[in-house]
Amino acid sequence: MRIFRNRGLATDACRAGSVEIGGQMAKASRDVRVGDVVTVRQGVVLRTLVVRGWPANRVGAVRVTDFLEDRTPPEEFAKARREPVANLLARDKGSGRPTKRDRRRLDRLLLGGDGG
Repeated sequence: MRIFRNRGLATDACRAGSVEIGGQMAKASRDVRVGDVVTVRQGVVLRTLVVRGWPANRVGAVRVTDFLEDRTPPEEFAKARREPVANLLARDKGSGRPTKRDRRRLDRLLLGGDGG
């Protein structure tokens, strides 16, 4: 249940304004403490997580659930099933590849914020 696949994606989400800690926008370098409530916008889903502790050493993605409590309401996941992101990404046949402007709009839509 890790939130991001790698640090780069987490940093991008912070820059886009998709991550809040305790109700305030988070920077990538912000320290997270036990008990902090972290909200993350992932597409149409707003995930709510509570930090429950820290591992002594690095752990695999599977063990992350031991240190986080997921308080995301089931309605958020239902919203994701109702509004598949694939429909948002669909382009008309023959329209070619996205322009830089199209790409920025897409990033803004998916990540929230200003898109960098």
